[in-house]
Amino acid sequence: MFMAFVLLLTLAADPAVTIIASGPASGVGEARQVTARTDSEWAALWTSHAGESSRPAVDFSTGMVAAVFLGTRPTSGFAVEVLGAHTEDGTLVIEYVERRPGRGGLVGQVLTSPFQIVRLPRHEGEVRFQKQ
Repeated sequence: MFMAFVLLLTLAADPAVTIIASGPASGVGEARQVTARTDSEWAALWTSHAGESSRPAVDFSTGMVAAVFLGTRPTSGFAVEVLGAHTEDGTLVIEYVERRPGRGGLVGQVLTSPFQIVRLPRHEGEVRFQKQ
């Protein structure tokens, strides 16, 4: 069993992007980036991440969901942060950064699966995730 950290904060880097959930433990064990533009896509995404726990409401007439899952990592100290989103030639580019534990730092010897799920304004076109 894992804990889902549900937060509704506005990112300082991009006020249009709101964190829905973020933390070190997801039910998604493989690295992937995904979007959801409908309630059924959101339900499937949330269930793969958090099982049957209740999912936050999203108004898909004006918004969409984007998620970055780092996959299983061997220790604590890993994290992911969505920095913001912008359009380039009609494509929505979602920028994110992966945080890693520092060299020589103390970390817990535990499997983690860091993730961040955000809500952002709806975009009908192509979406590309860009690691910084």
